[in-house]
Amino acid sequence: QDYYGKELQKSEDLKTNACITSARPLSKVVRDALEHIHEEVVARYYGCGLVIPECLLSCRILDLGCGSSRDCYLLSQLVGERGHITGIDMTEGQVWHRSGAPPHPPSSPPTLCPSSCQVEVAKKHIAYHMEKFGYRKPNVEFIRGYMEKLADAGLADESYDIVISNCVINLAPDKRAVLREAFRVLKPGGEMYFSDIYTSQRLSETIRKHRVLWGECLAGALYWRDLYSIAEEVGFSPPRLVTASPITIGNKELEGIVGDCRFVSSTFRLFKVLGGGRAGPAQVIYNGGIVGHERELVFDANFTFK
Repeated sequence: QDYYGKELQKSEDLKTNACITSARPLSKVVRDALEHIHEEVVARYYGCGLVIPECLLSCRILDLGCGSSRDCYLLSQLVGERGHITGIDMTEGQVWHRSGAPPHPPSSPPTLCPSSCQVEVAKKHIAYHMEKFGYRKPNVEFIRGYMEKLADAGLADESYDIVISNCVINLAPDKRAVLREAFRVLKPGGEMYFSDIYTSQRLSETIRKHRVLWGECLAGALYWRDLYSIAEEVGFSPPRLVTASPITIGNKELEGIVGDCRFVSSTFRLFKVLGGGRAGPAQVIYNGGIVGHERELVFDANFTFK
């Protein structure tokens, strides 16, 4: 809360390269959508990948750890006016209550938010974006809450088509709880499509307790094999790796602390497939019917449907 609510005011304040990595080139549709997002929102973007699956029109999407909401406003355009985006974030400097009241836990007094904080950045630009997109009413909402406790934020079972997250799950101490809650709020057949940081080995206590490395998305990164076991335990289909790119830290002092541990930015897609569906040999034909993917559909790093 301190790091993202107070210390970071823009992406240039980051001390490593971890949270500003794009895993692949942007499509024309995404580039055009980004052109419509207010520059102040874009300036406070912290992410390590592209979290935009296909076929988004009219979808209900939940963004875990939405920050200043660049991805929310991007997806707002792709789902259309009949779709809906919910952003949730724990940091007072990042989002606001549905009611528009100053965000604060029930046990503490209201906190006055300076004009530069993330909540005001996102809040003051709703009207700007809806007018820019040509929408008669907002298709976005923002909630303060914890992604490990989505029920406490009022998010119901099987209420979203897609859950996304961009370089945030590493900040949660309980990754299992995050995936469990994402599975719960997804509709059957729904998808979790998310980017995050992973490590080549389990991290030492020294690294995991380092304040700057935690805030920079490295100290809380999951050992990549653990993602597979947690996803299976929660109920998801096996993770499908979409993209992966090595991360360079770019800070000599922090590089010395992490030693020979290697980090990678990866985008995975998990599906909520119920009824014990079996995997086996199959023939699949793609008819080119997805807008923006007429010639081929890149499903993941291993499968491209021509």
